[in-house]
Amino acid sequence: MTFTTRFAPSPTGPLHLGHAYSALLAHDLARAAAGRFLLRIEDIDHTRSRPEWERQIYDDLTWLGLTWDAPPLRQSDRQDAYRAALSDLWSRGLLYGCTCSRRDIAAAVAAPQEGADPVFGPDGLIYPGTCRHRYPRDGVSPPEGMALRLDIAAALNALPQSLPGFTEIGPEGETPGRVVPIYAEELTSRVGDIVLSRKDFLGSYHLSVVLDDAAQDVTHVIRGKDLFDATQIHVLLQAVLGITTPTYLHHRLIRDEQGRRLAKRDDARALATYRAEGLSPSDIRAKIGL
Repeated sequence: MTFTTRFAPSPTGPLHLGHAYSALLAHDLARAAAGRFLLRIEDIDHTRSRPEWERQIYDDLTWLGLTWDAPPLRQSDRQDAYRAALSDLWSRGLLYGCTCSRRDIAAAVAAPQEGADPVFGPDGLIYPGTCRHRYPRDGVSPPEGMALRLDIAAALNALPQSLPGFTEIGPEGETPGRVVPIYAEELTSRVGDIVLSRKDFLGSYHLSVVLDDAAQDVTHVIRGKDLFDATQIHVLLQAVLGITTPTYLHHRLIRDEQGRRLAKRDDARALATYRAEGLSPSDIRAKIGL
């Protein structure tokens, strides 16, 4: 299969130096392997996505000298695929409806638990399972007006064998690769029943990224190491949905002078700001160590 990478920004703010590093690294690795570099616009969250930020993404990437080998895939055009996957998981008894708010979850995990401290996972506080048996699961289709959570234990039990893990070639694609094991106990105790669809928009990051990478035939997922812990979730979903697990590279993060990870609200390090100040794409590469 052709070596294929992707860059998948959300149009919710300006691209910054951290985005430039991830995009350039994925682009450079694909070109070095005579492979394909693809672009995906992760606009599944319609409450925060803006068309002006999407236009800025194209402008910034073109200015950096990046080219992509197919028209950009937009998540807002993929609703049918997400709906079909949710329907499949629901029909197999692997989802349940949830009406808990973040405040409800915080209150539940703050209750006395024999002195134990609340546990945080890739999605924040680990869900305590409040709604796991609250609502019926025998409907023909998933319920409307509530979130849908993956029953991690049921998903693991549905697999014919244990999860094989994934191959990691990080941090910068220079290592030959190591197999990172995934343990069922870690998924149940350190991840919990994660949301696969929210009540205000269809799908979630975890579901969409797995389905979209498969749809684009991505062989190598290049992304920041802040998403390393989430990869076990994605491997589980791939196994449950019958999707081949790609190779992963979780790269270092670009940080500010205080060591903080860059965020979209940090306009001082937005690519558009550097462009306005007269910096060149070569200057950006030098700033981020490429």
